[in-house]
Amino acid sequence: MPASLSPRVLHPSTSRRGRRRHTRTMAASVLSFLLATAMLLGAGGAAVAHDELTGTVPAEGATVAVLPPGVELSFTSVPSGIGAQVEVLDESGEDWAEGPAEIVDRTATQALRANAPAGEYTVSWRVVSSDSHPIEGIFSFTTQQGSTASLDSVSTAGPAEVQDDPVAGSQTAGVSDFPWSIVLMIAALVVIVGVLAFTARKRLGGSR
Repeated sequence: MPASLSPRVLHPSTSRRGRRRHTRTMAASVLSFLLATAMLLGAGGAAVAHDELTGTVPAEGATVAVLPPGVELSFTSVPSGIGAQVEVLDESGEDWAEGPAEIVDRTATQALRANAPAGEYTVSWRVVSSDSHPIEGIFSFTTQQGSTASLDSVSTAGPAEVQDDPVAGSQTAGVSDFPWSIVLMIAALVVIVGVLAFTARKRLGGSR
Protein backbone atom coordinates (compact mmCIF):
# COMPACT_ATOMS: atom_id res chain seq x y z
CA MET A 1 0.00 0.00 0.00
CA PRO A 2 1.59 3.29 -1.03
CA ALA A 3 2.62 5.52 1.75
CA SER A 4 0.45 8.58 2.23
CA LEU A 5 2.03 11.89 1.29
CA SER A 6 2.20 14.32 4.14
CA PRO A 7 1.68 18.05 3.36
CA ARG A 8 4.85 20.06 3.07
CA VAL A 9 5.40 22.32 6.01
CA LEU A 10 7.64 25.37 5.56
CA HIS A 11 10.22 25.87 8.23
CA PRO A 12 10.04 29.28 9.97
CA SER A 13 13.60 30.05 8.88
CA THR A 14 12.62 29.49 5.23
CA SER A 15 9.74 31.95 5.57
CA ARG A 16 12.04 34.53 7.14
CA ARG A 17 14.55 34.10 4.30
CA GLY A 18 11.77 34.71 1.79
CA ARG A 19 10.71 37.90 3.54
CA ARG A 20 14.30 39.09 3.68
CA ARG A 21 14.75 38.38 -0.03
CA HIS A 22 11.59 40.33 -0.79
CA THR A 23 12.77 43.23 1.38
CA ARG A 24 16.14 43.31 -0.42
CA THR A 25 14.37 43.35 -3.77
CA MET A 26 12.17 46.26 -2.75
CA ALA A 27 15.16 48.15 -1.34
CA ALA A 28 17.07 47.67 -4.60
CA SER A 29 14.08 48.98 -6.57
CA VAL A 30 13.77 52.04 -4.35
CA LEU A 31 17.53 52.70 -4.60
CA SER A 32 17.44 52.47 -8.40
CA PHE A 33 14.53 54.91 -8.46
CA LEU A 34 16.37 57.33 -6.17
CA LEU A 35 19.49 57.21 -8.35
CA ALA A 36 17.48 57.89 -11.49
CA THR A 37 15.68 60.79 -9.83
CA ALA A 38 18.97 62.23 -8.56
CA MET A 39 20.30 62.22 -12.12
CA LEU A 40 17.20 64.08 -13.30
CA LEU A 41 17.56 66.62 -10.49
CA GLY A 42 21.20 67.09 -11.40
CA ALA A 43 20.27 67.78 -15.00
CA GLY A 44 17.60 70.25 -13.86
CA GLY A 45 20.06 71.97 -11.52
CA ALA A 46 22.58 72.34 -14.34
CA ALA A 47 19.92 74.07 -16.44
CA VAL A 48 19.36 76.61 -13.64
CA ALA A 49 22.94 77.87 -13.65
CA HIS A 50 24.10 81.05 -11.95
CA ASP A 51 24.14 84.24 -14.01
CA GLU A 52 27.48 85.35 -15.43
CA LEU A 53 29.04 88.74 -16.03
CA THR A 54 29.21 89.34 -19.79
CA GLY A 55 30.83 92.78 -19.91
CA THR A 56 31.58 96.05 -18.13
CA VAL A 57 31.82 99.74 -19.00
CA PRO A 58 34.65 100.68 -18.70
CA ALA A 59 36.02 97.30 -19.77
CA GLU A 60 38.32 95.18 -17.64
CA GLY A 61 41.88 96.59 -17.81
CA ALA A 62 40.87 99.48 -20.11
CA THR A 63 42.31 103.00 -19.99
CA VAL A 64 39.75 105.76 -20.61
CA ALA A 65 40.34 109.45 -21.20
CA VAL A 66 37.75 110.72 -18.71
CA LEU A 67 36.09 108.99 -15.79
CA PRO A 68 32.46 108.29 -16.79
CA PRO A 69 29.56 109.35 -14.54
CA GLY A 70 28.95 105.68 -13.72
CA VAL A 71 30.09 102.11 -14.31
CA GLU A 72 27.92 99.44 -15.95
CA LEU A 73 27.84 95.67 -15.47
CA SER A 74 25.97 93.40 -17.90
CA PHE A 75 24.84 89.85 -17.06
CA THR A 76 23.47 86.85 -18.93
CA SER A 77 20.08 87.21 -17.16
CA VAL A 78 18.25 89.87 -15.17
CA PRO A 79 19.69 89.87 -11.62
CA SER A 80 17.61 90.66 -8.58
CA GLY A 81 17.20 94.31 -7.69
CA ILE A 82 17.60 93.47 -4.00
CA GLY A 83 21.02 93.29 -2.35
CA ALA A 84 23.10 94.67 -5.23
CA GLN A 85 26.34 96.25 -4.02
CA VAL A 86 28.99 97.97 -6.16
CA GLU A 87 32.11 99.69 -4.79
CA VAL A 88 34.33 101.85 -7.01
CA LEU A 89 37.60 102.35 -5.14
CA ASP A 90 40.43 104.67 -6.18
CA GLU A 91 44.11 104.01 -5.52
CA SER A 92 43.80 105.24 -1.93
CA GLY A 93 40.85 102.93 -1.22
CA GLU A 94 38.15 105.63 -1.19
CA ASP A 95 34.77 104.54 -2.52
CA TRP A 96 33.35 106.91 -5.17
CA ALA A 97 30.02 105.09 -5.63
CA GLU A 98 27.01 107.39 -5.39
CA GLY A 99 23.85 105.81 -3.99
CA PRO A 100 22.63 102.25 -4.66
CA ALA A 101 23.15 100.41 -7.92
CA GLU A 102 20.23 100.54 -10.35
CA ILE A 103 19.28 97.43 -12.35
CA VAL A 104 17.42 97.78 -15.63
CA ASP A 105 16.99 94.64 -17.73
CA ARG A 106 20.34 92.79 -17.58
CA THR A 107 22.48 95.82 -16.74
CA ALA A 108 23.46 97.14 -13.30
CA THR A 109 24.57 100.79 -13.26
CA GLN A 110 26.47 102.36 -10.39
CA ALA A 111 26.63 106.18 -10.39
CA LEU A 112 29.85 107.90 -9.28
CA ARG A 113 30.38 110.98 -7.13
CA ALA A 114 31.68 114.15 -8.73
CA ASN A 115 35.30 115.39 -8.57
CA ALA A 116 36.80 111.90 -8.53
CA PRO A 117 40.56 111.85 -9.24
CA ALA A 118 42.34 110.30 -12.20
CA GLY A 119 44.16 107.01 -11.81
CA GLU A 120 43.35 103.33 -11.38
CA TYR A 121 39.97 102.21 -10.05
CA THR A 122 38.96 98.83 -8.67
CA VAL A 123 35.31 97.82 -8.94
CA SER A 124 34.07 95.22 -6.44
CA TRP A 125 30.52 94.05 -7.15
CA ARG A 126 28.01 91.63 -5.65
CA VAL A 127 24.49 90.91 -6.91
CA VAL A 128 21.86 88.23 -6.41
CA SER A 129 21.58 85.97 -9.45
CA SER A 130 18.20 85.27 -11.06
CA ASP A 131 18.33 81.79 -9.46
CA SER A 132 18.50 83.44 -5.98
CA HIS A 133 22.23 82.76 -5.47
CA PRO A 134 24.67 85.64 -4.80
CA ILE A 135 27.47 86.16 -7.31
CA GLU A 136 30.40 88.57 -7.06
CA GLY A 137 33.57 89.67 -8.78
CA ILE A 138 36.29 92.34 -9.16
CA PHE A 139 37.63 94.24 -12.16
CA SER A 140 39.75 97.35 -12.62
CA PHE A 141 40.30 100.15 -15.12
CA THR A 142 42.36 103.35 -15.41
CA THR A 143 41.26 106.88 -16.22
CA GLN A 144 43.58 109.61 -17.46
CA GLN A 145 41.30 112.37 -16.20
CA GLY A 146 38.97 112.44 -13.23
CA SER A 147 35.35 113.54 -13.25
CA THR A 148 34.94 117.32 -13.52
CA ALA A 149 31.15 117.69 -13.28
CA SER A 150 29.82 118.93 -9.97
CA LEU A 151 26.62 117.70 -8.35
CA ASP A 152 24.85 121.01 -9.09
CA SER A 153 25.68 120.92 -12.80
CA VAL A 154 24.51 117.35 -13.09
CA SER A 155 21.16 118.14 -11.46
CA THR A 156 20.52 121.20 -13.69
CA ALA A 157 21.95 119.98 -16.98
CA GLY A 158 18.89 118.13 -18.23
CA PRO A 159 15.12 118.48 -18.16
CA ALA A 160 13.23 117.79 -14.97
CA GLU A 161 11.59 114.61 -16.31
CA VAL A 162 14.95 112.86 -16.35
CA GLN A 163 14.59 112.48 -12.58
CA ASP A 164 11.93 109.84 -13.19
CA ASP A 165 14.54 107.39 -14.56
CA PRO A 166 15.48 105.89 -11.14
CA VAL A 167 11.80 105.07 -10.54
CA ALA A 168 11.56 103.33 -13.90
CA GLY A 169 14.74 101.42 -13.13
CA SER A 170 13.37 100.17 -9.84
CA GLN A 171 10.19 99.00 -11.54
CA THR A 172 12.07 96.99 -14.16
CA ALA A 173 14.59 95.52 -11.76
CA GLY A 174 14.69 91.75 -11.97
CA VAL A 175 12.99 89.62 -9.35
CA SER A 176 14.67 86.28 -8.66
CA ASP A 177 12.73 83.24 -9.90
CA PHE A 178 12.43 80.48 -7.29
CA PRO A 179 13.16 77.03 -8.81
CA TRP A 180 9.66 75.62 -8.30
CA SER A 181 10.27 72.76 -10.75
CA ILE A 182 12.96 71.26 -8.51
CA VAL A 183 10.72 71.64 -5.43
CA LEU A 184 7.86 69.84 -7.21
CA MET A 185 10.20 67.02 -8.30
CA ILE A 186 11.44 66.56 -4.73
CA ALA A 187 7.86 66.52 -3.41
CA ALA A 188 6.86 63.91 -5.99
CA LEU A 189 9.91 61.84 -5.03
CA VAL A 190 8.94 61.91 -1.33
CA VAL A 191 5.38 60.80 -2.15
CA ILE A 192 6.55 57.94 -4.38
CA VAL A 193 9.07 56.70 -1.81
CA GLY A 194 6.34 56.78 0.86
CA VAL A 195 3.99 54.74 -1.34
CA LEU A 196 6.70 52.18 -2.07
CA ALA A 197 7.56 51.86 1.61
CA PHE A 198 3.88 51.44 2.57
CA THR A 199 3.37 48.80 -0.13
CA ALA A 200 6.46 46.86 0.96
CA ARG A 201 5.37 46.92 4.62
CA LYS A 202 1.86 45.76 3.67
CA ARG A 203 3.23 42.87 1.61
CA LEU A 204 5.56 41.80 4.37
CA GLY A 205 2.71 41.91 6.89
CA GLY A 206 0.47 39.79 4.64
CA SER A 207 3.17 37.12 4.12
CA ARG A 208 3.45 36.37 7.85
